[in-house]
Amino acid sequence: MMSMNKELTDKQHSFLEHLVEQGGDPKKAAELAGYNSGHYQVVKSLKKEILDIAEGILAQSAPKAALKLVEVMNSDVPIPQANMRLQAAQTILDRVGLGKSERIDVSHKAEGGLFILPSKQEVIIDGEYEEA
Repeated sequence: MMSMNKELTDKQHSFLEHLVEQGGDPKKAAELAGYNSGHYQVVKSLKKEILDIAEGILAQSAPKAALKLVEVMNSDVPIPQANMRLQAAQTILDRVGLGKSERIDVSHKAEGGLFILPSKQEVIIDGEYEEA
């Protein structure tokens, strides 16, 4: 589930494992991993790994979310809390990249062409010039 780009200590690994076991509670995870002081610093130092875990959890939940959308769509009987379930399923699918995507159609029609001016030539004027 995690891709480790940096070496983690045993304590950090323990924190990440407990984070999932404790339902995402960083304070409990830090205590169980043996951190004595605030969990904020641990979370800050492991931000990328924590986000990787969250991404993995959402990816694992995507099939269930997709099936829930289809189930609600095909159901002939009322489903308790259907709107909330649909919204949760849609959110999960959006987060993993399967939601609706917005597309912008950019087209440009160039009219006219390139206008080339003749090269500048030095102009010589015969006469006298007086400064005021």
